[in-house]
Amino acid sequence: MERPAWAPQGIDISVPSVSRIYDYYLGGSHNFEVDREAAREAMRFMPGLPKVMQANRAFMRRAVRFAVGEGIRQFLDIGSGIPTFGNVHEVAQAASPEARVLYVDHDPVAVAHSRAVLEGNEHAAIAAADLRKPQDILGAAEQSQLLDLSRPVALLLVAVLHFVEDQDDPRAAVAELRDALAPGSLLVLTHASYEGIPLTEEEAGGTVGVYRAIKNPLVMRAREEVARFFDGFTIVEPGLVSMPLWRPENDTDQEDPYAFSGFAGVGRKA
Repeated sequence: MERPAWAPQGIDISVPSVSRIYDYYLGGSHNFEVDREAAREAMRFMPGLPKVMQANRAFMRRAVRFAVGEGIRQFLDIGSGIPTFGNVHEVAQAASPEARVLYVDHDPVAVAHSRAVLEGNEHAAIAAADLRKPQDILGAAEQSQLLDLSRPVALLLVAVLHFVEDQDDPRAAVAELRDALAPGSLLVLTHASYEGIPLTEEEAGGTVGVYRAIKNPLVMRAREEVARFFDGFTIVEPGLVSMPLWRPENDTDQEDPYAFSGFAGVGRKA
């Protein structure tokens, strides 16, 4: 398999990556054939997966604009993936040029491509770290240089927590990050769930099996389990809802049924 010029040395391009699969769903070009094969297999069970990802991105953009409207000028996006058009720094800085954005990801391709995209942007950076190790994020040089944790921050955990298994205690990781944030900070979250998917659980389970087979288990959590990630936050209106229903900017009647898969919400730390 030929290594593209943009692929960092040292990564195994024969192993699928969640962030590169996500890039493929969104129509990106920073993915390998092994990622595309996994994505196509997942879509064999859930053909609407690209619609889910598009709804996820649309929610993220609305939530970022909401955060800016609430006076927040700092964003910490963990599990940020490979930058695509309309990413957090573009949305935030379009609304407020002084907005600062720190992306965090553990995929070398996501990190390398983010650095290339962000070159020359003094108010945005990428750190290589893993959500499962919050201290690595909080202690990253990029974090201390870019963010002031004594002031409110919007913490984005968008489409990432469902890749952290219960044995890795994702609630503890979120709580550790929460405790490091100033009052008035926001938690912006989306999470996959069997609830809302226009398929039976058995049918959708085929997609879950694909992710399990590539050693990136997709953990489908029920609404009450997702809500527990907001412990210590007050969920803002309209609550924990399907992604298109969170403060929609357009009529949702014509949305693809797959867009209503899973949950989205924003919480505020008192």
